[in-house]
Amino acid sequence: MTHQSTFTPAPVPTGIIDHAGQQFMADPRGALVPVTIIKPADKLQDEKVREIMGWAIGLSEQVSRFKVHTMEDLAKLDGLLEQEYGLVKRGNKGKGNRTYMTVDGLFKVSVSVADSIDFGPELQVAKALLDECMNEWAADARPEIQAIITRAFNTDKEGKINRSEIFTLLRLAIEDERWQRAMTAIRDAMRVVGRKEYVRFGMRSSPEAEWSSISIDLAQA
Repeated sequence: MTHQSTFTPAPVPTGIIDHAGQQFMADPRGALVPVTIIKPADKLQDEKVREIMGWAIGLSEQVSRFKVHTMEDLAKLDGLLEQEYGLVKRGNKGKGNRTYMTVDGLFKVSVSVADSIDFGPELQVAKALLDECMNEWAADARPEIQAIITRAFNTDKEGKINRSEIFTLLRLAIEDERWQRAMTAIRDAMRVVGRKEYVRFGMRSSPEAEWSSISIDLAQA
């Protein structure tokens, strides 16, 4: 990779407002407070947070640029490999998971592809069918199945259903005809609405050693 850049903090506003020859800072409600009456400890905290945020925003922007450059470089590498093997239709957008590795096997770059799935109105039909099953089975219904159904259709704060529990329902081997129709409705409700590529980096000290990840996630650093 030939891209080079110098890491510098992003500019962050000082928060100081000049008005009628005086300096003010806005409080959380938008009211202007004279700088002269702000506690020194609060001013110190404000300055330090703005300084750290400048570095954080700058780092975030650099990571974003790094990902773009990485995907561009890998796309060029894919193009060379396509030429090597005489692939006529190049630039295939349907690429799946793939791993690129050094000759000595000590470094790797992995690209994983994940589809973003949403659900159509058929999902509510599936829920109604499952409710019918649970009401009819009543005492005979296994409580863990009822718990999975409850968790699957409970929405979070953003109104999203629990996808992992929905997929758990699809794996249950229940022969009831209504249950099977509900599972068909769930499958028909599933729609791929987007695709995202994730890049991960790994290294190890020898071909026999375990891989360790190179973290670019501050929470995991």
